[in-house]
Amino acid sequence: MGDRGEQQAGEAVALRIEVAGRPIGHVRRRLRIVPHGLDALLSDALLSDGQAGLPPPARDGWLLRSMPVARLSALEGAMTGWLRSVRQVYPRHYIPMEGARFDDWWQGFSAKTRSTLSRKARRLADRFDGGFTVRSYSSADEVAEFMTLAGALSARTYQQRLMQAGLPTDDEHIEQAMAEAAQGNIRAFLLFAEGRAIAYLYLPVERDILVYAHLGYDPDFADLSPGTVLHVEAMRQLYAEGCFRAFDFTEGDGAHKAQFGRASVACADVLLLRPSLRNRAALGAMRTIDGFAAGAKRLLDRVGLRAKVKALIRR
Repeated sequence: MGDRGEQQAGEAVALRIEVAGRPIGHVRRRLRIVPHGLDALLSDALLSDGQAGLPPPARDGWLLRSMPVARLSALEGAMTGWLRSVRQVYPRHYIPMEGARFDDWWQGFSAKTRSTLSRKARRLADRFDGGFTVRSYSSADEVAEFMTLAGALSARTYQQRLMQAGLPTDDEHIEQAMAEAAQGNIRAFLLFAEGRAIAYLYLPVERDILVYAHLGYDPDFADLSPGTVLHVEAMRQLYAEGCFRAFDFTEGDGAHKAQFGRASVACADVLLLRPSLRNRAALGAMRTIDGFAAGAKRLLDRVGLRAKVKALIRR
């Protein structure tokens, strides 16, 4: 493939411009997306010479997801002449599972947190006649059923309503999920109360690593923390299988990931763009809005209103 073909390869990426986690616009660019899996993050491999060991760029450049922060200086040295923007920095949380049991993970919580989590489960059970049940789905037929039930629930979650980040349940994604399940590469869970699904967890499996892809819950029962209760019960079943090396919480930080994780790697999402006027203008606009959002966060933190504002935005 020639240079022109390589430049047209990649994906049309909508780079979201967000304030308080809510998208207010986007900038579209054709980028080669380069993800970093957990195995790559934990390896000692160094960046190579030239274009940092990257595949050929798309028309506008690359988007590097979960680039280890420890390798950013080497990346900058290898990519002189390109526009570089660190979009976010975060700890990538994970749970080492190989050779461990559920109790090992459970004891990683403080005594106070264990008490709180147990109390949440009891409170949820007490709310409904017959308590709650958790069902697991892993075969192709089971995953097809899961996608139908969880898809209807996902449409009501704030992840879907505000961020369009709910469980994808179009025909193509369902067929792909069933094919992966047939190879033993899907674990999925639903929490039911009075015959109604109120929380779901969807976990692809990559090289014996569970990938935290989708967690959602019915907003009508948000006060009962059904997603948290489901995740604890799912971990119990996953540890019982005894075949997973790790649980990867993937890109981005969050209170749930930090609480349930047991280790982390400092990571960043990085844009590498060709130095065109068009790209310089786009980066300038994004940096201006990022600066405004950061200032607003600091102000809300000082007056103690950030959590309340965030909750209002999610409603």
